[in-house]
Amino acid sequence: MVGSKEKSKEKRDKRLQEISLLRTIPYSDHQRWWTSETVAVVTGANRGIGFEMVRQLAGHGLTVILTSRDENVGVEAAKILQEGGFNVDFHRLDILDSSSIQEFCIWIKEKYGLIDVLINNAGVNYNVGSDNSVEFSHMVISTNYYGTKNIIKAMIPLMRHACQGARIVNVTSRLGRLKGRHSKLENEAVRAKLMDVDSLTEEIVDKTVSEFLKQVEEGTWESGGWPHSFTDYSVSKMAVNAYTRVLAKELSERPEGEKIYANCFCPGWVKTAMTGYAGNISAEDGADTGVWLALLPDQAITGKFFAERREINF
Repeated sequence: MVGSKEKSKEKRDKRLQEISLLRTIPYSDHQRWWTSETVAVVTGANRGIGFEMVRQLAGHGLTVILTSRDENVGVEAAKILQEGGFNVDFHRLDILDSSSIQEFCIWIKEKYGLIDVLINNAGVNYNVGSDNSVEFSHMVISTNYYGTKNIIKAMIPLMRHACQGARIVNVTSRLGRLKGRHSKLENEAVRAKLMDVDSLTEEIVDKTVSEFLKQVEEGTWESGGWPHSFTDYSVSKMAVNAYTRVLAKELSERPEGEKIYANCFCPGWVKTAMTGYAGNISAEDGADTGVWLALLPDQAITGKFFAERREINF
């Protein structure tokens, strides 16, 4: 067991070194579909991975809007980047509050008109280490799944029509995978429904999280076949992964010149407040795949799941 852990650590470290090198290679002129007029929005960006994605996108020359639920910390975070010469703006946004979303959309429309990139990073997790309480399940699902969905739906009408397509990037987790080493989902019926991408709908995803929350309330969730660690967080990210596929399918029906491409990625176990700083990779490395996806020159990629700049299975 120790040997396999060491091997996977070696493999991860090697891949992170490769990515660090890739990050130093500038985009060529024909790859750069964006300009300083290109607008990106990053939610939950006052610290950690979100802050780092803002920094990297602004470093590539985009105009980036940093959002945060807490106005004071958001203003301070944006100020740090502005003082570093980055074109970063700030607006308060609470993805759980419909009036906050509405205010944000009005402000975007008045100040910028339209946006090109939306990165959904805002999220919560109340379990650290080996804790696995489901006490805050409603808050976790409401924020990570419904909040993400609400801001996406509000922003789609404000996404620019352009030949390169607009981009939506959802920050999710391998913990939400339906199959694989990290997935401990034992509920075969749920897995089958969420894996059937042709029949998958938003209603099916909603019903899945409702079923989980009902079992939490009834105290039966432990026998429901749900993941046994970080249960509420894992279920919320499983739902976002599934919704990304539904969204990509819906958006792919838009005519040429109005396309929006939606993908999700796992940043890894990052040293941030969310992991109690117990992660094994830096925020800079964790943010990399999200930035890479937002800037992909090959815009026809949609409905996929990535980690460390590579596609992985849902």
